[in-house]
Amino acid sequence: MSDTNKKYCNSLTKYDRYLTREVKVGDIPLGANNPIRIQSMTTTFTMDTKATIEQTIRMVDSGCDYVRITAPSLKEAENLRNIKSGLQKRGYNVPLIADIHFTPNAAEEAARIIEKVRINPGNYVDKKKFQQIEYTDLEYEEEIERIRDRFSPLIKICKEYGTAMRIGTNHGSLSDRIMSRYGDTPLGMVESAMEFLRICEDLNYHNIVLSMKASNTQIMVQAYRLLVNKMIEENMNYPLHLGVTEAGDGEDGRTKSAVGIGTLLEDGLGDTIRVSLTEEPENEAPVAIALANRYKTRAEHKEIKSINDLSYDPFNYLKLPSLPVNNFGNKNSPRVIVDLSKSEIKNSTLSKLGLTYLPDLDKWNIGDQAPDYIFVGNKSVNINLPESLDVIQNYSAWAENDNNMKFHPIFTFEEYLDSTNKSSNLNFVTATIENVFSENFNQLKNNKTIVLVIITSNKHGYAEQRRIFIELANIGFQQPVVIQREYETDSYDKLTLYASTDFGGLFLDGFGDGVWIKNYAISPIEINRLQFGILQAARVRISKTEYIACPSCGRTLFDLVDITNEIREQTGHLKGLKIGIMGCIVNGPGEMADADYGYVGSGVDKITLYRGKEVVKKNIKSEGAVEGLINIIKEDGNWVDPK
Repeated sequence: MSDTNKKYCNSLTKYDRYLTREVKVGDIPLGANNPIRIQSMTTTFTMDTKATIEQTIRMVDSGCDYVRITAPSLKEAENLRNIKSGLQKRGYNVPLIADIHFTPNAAEEAARIIEKVRINPGNYVDKKKFQQIEYTDLEYEEEIERIRDRFSPLIKICKEYGTAMRIGTNHGSLSDRIMSRYGDTPLGMVESAMEFLRICEDLNYHNIVLSMKASNTQIMVQAYRLLVNKMIEENMNYPLHLGVTEAGDGEDGRTKSAVGIGTLLEDGLGDTIRVSLTEEPENEAPVAIALANRYKTRAEHKEIKSINDLSYDPFNYLKLPSLPVNNFGNKNSPRVIVDLSKSEIKNSTLSKLGLTYLPDLDKWNIGDQAPDYIFVGNKSVNINLPESLDVIQNYSAWAENDNNMKFHPIFTFEEYLDSTNKSSNLNFVTATIENVFSENFNQLKNNKTIVLVIITSNKHGYAEQRRIFIELANIGFQQPVVIQREYETDSYDKLTLYASTDFGGLFLDGFGDGVWIKNYAISPIEINRLQFGILQAARVRISKTEYIACPSCGRTLFDLVDITNEIREQTGHLKGLKIGIMGCIVNGPGEMADADYGYVGSGVDKITLYRGKEVVKKNIKSEGAVEGLINIIKEDGNWVDPK
């Protein structure tokens, strides 16, 4: 990568883990050449020593190298000693991390007891009242000096006790001061951490890990990249803790986590991972391990041509422009293609994909997650199709039926060059990186009927396909491009993580006009759902309600999993709406900065409801709070009755 002002990793074409300094966390160091470490966070009440010990043991047994425990006040920080002692008696010496937000005295006490403390610079002795405040340069510097005075005692204790620290910025909880100068941006997130980091360096304290968490995967990836870029400028190389905060649960939570975390891992970034799921914490480590394990042998990949000119900005999202071809490209959202070449093509098959024929009305009901195209290989299609659905056939099969405008041929690169029979409307052409770099590729450049389908067999396929997009931009190729990857796994969990990484990272950089996952061991129904989930997680096509749900911790004041499920059941049909479900105010309006509405625990049996960051109903009883949330949505005109 020759553009030094865009540098954030060792290479965009050769897998090479970014070398960070080693940080001691008890007996398990991270960074440098150590393995990617796995961690999670307890959900028990910290004062319930027995329950916290039992849950910590389950987390360690599931694969956690570190366990984080909330310490919202001094008494919880002091109880970490009992938890640590109890774990040691059970034969568990796992390093513990204290999670601190607003309480310096709790951080200082915890730093004397356990191996690591996590502070959020947006909350820790900085001002955050969720209001815009103008700061003069003098006032700004005075605030930094005030932070230095309040933060320095913790640094000195960490140095004395050999305690590590994570400076963990969260997108939605930036201080008023940072917001006034940088806004709610990745740059603001980075500067928030760098201010605290510079204080640490001034005091010669370096046992530090950094994180840039957000529920928005675009912002999260941009912030981590920008952080590394800024560290390179200032000759720093602190380890990175990766995570997508408030990812949610189930398949959606795993997809969203893989899009954000996997994109960074692909470029060799990341020294420790926490996957935040609204589930039992022991469910998180296996997901993180599966993500990390993919890179153990990644360096042994086929060589990819180096980059001389980086044609996009990795720190800002901008869709790569493409010409309109049929319903691809231009301002169209990415199209979804489902492979039915091994399936029987009939109405019942389509209905399972959200395309239901209603014979009494002679109409089609089109679901929000219905595919735009089906690939049928050499098969013929003998049923009427909805207006929204087109068919892709192998060129040889299409040539026998080329008078139907809903059927489109797909050629290999060589077939297209050799063929004299092409569609006047839409031609799909598959191409490898070798095809794109060949002299013959110029024959495709000015054909306004082509949609390119890029394929790869490279172990480092994400980087190879990104390299294709960079080359296409450099040569001025503007036809739409479909990203295709084929996976041989029969594990849907593994497919979810791998495909979310491979496709999600490209979409986050503004690449791609379509998604096409090929896999014949897993049903097309699941693959279709996954493809829509990836597009939603990357924020490039919204097809359902999005839930920004925290994974719960000892601060949570209600059953987060049950409430999340209840809200999902009642609002799951509100396409495009973003609802934050937070256990407490620490992860309230801050963490759900992206949400349209929020449901936040504010006390025992008390809930506060938000519209964006604005409090609408404060401290209402939990009974009826979900109904209150729905009423606010209705008052705003954003409610539709479920079909």
